[in-house]
Amino acid sequence: MQHLCQVFGVHRSSYRAWRDRDRTPCEAEEKLLDQVVEAHAASNGSAGARSIATMVTQAGTPLSRYRASRRMKQLGLVSTQPPSHAYKKADQPHLDIPNLLNREFDVKEPNQVWAGDITYSVPGVRAEQDAQTNHEFIWNI
Repeated sequence: MQHLCQVFGVHRSSYRAWRDRDRTPCEAEEKLLDQVVEAHAASNGSAGARSIATMVTQAGTPLSRYRASRRMKQLGLVSTQPPSHAYKKADQPHLDIPNLLNREFDVKEPNQVWAGDITYSVPGVRAEQDAQTNHEFIWNI
């Protein structure tokens, strides 16, 4: 260590004082960290560094977005946005499966048109529905 201190022109006692310093944040820093946590909680976890910086600054403590970002990282806070809707609307019909009903679901007689949905199916269970009578038939496969 003596050689490194000599290379950088730092006294060994200064290095030791820096190494052994008290690492607890000062009162002002504690207050700032509390404000950052409060702002994040007030937004239900959706506020990012820019929003938190604006909220804390409006509360009376100046805070830049870069400083807010470092404090969020230090506290382990992450902005969580609700995900976008996952379902996509089909832009063209499926060519392998013919559209025999042509979206005309008005059925005149029972047992002519049957519909099934496997979107939320339990494995091994099959369900069908008569389009005229709306009777459901469920069985295990």
